Amino acid sequence: MKMVKIVIPVSDERASSLSEHFGRAPFFAWFNVEGKQIVDRGVARNDSEHFGGSGHPPERMAALGAEVVITLGMGMKAIEMFQERRIAVLEAISPSPVQNIVAYTSGLLKELTHGCLHEH
Repeated sequence: MKMVKIVIPVSDERASSLSEHFGRAPFFAWFNVEGKQIVDRGVARNDSEHFGGSGHPPERMAALGAEVVITLGMGMKAIEMFQERRIAVLEAISPSPVQNIVAYTSGLLKELTHGCLHEH
């Protein structure tokens, strides 16, 4: 069974809820998932250029080893950056990171193919 690393933009260090704005999420929660089990998890601070660091959020998430990103939405530029890195972008169906992991392991999440409509 292959392990998959899933990264989700979250609003706090406890990873209790998805961040409403992908690029400005203060933290990224990561989950190593094997089969239907979370075998390891953690939270990393978003230290991209949006927060005075360097790089764009997709670059930071790729550096965490993301193979899959689950989010409420993001701009087309970010989607394209993930596609270039062969990282799947899936649309969240719940504000709960763990509920989205369960949905992922059950095959219920769809690919995010459209960017959000507000200004970036």
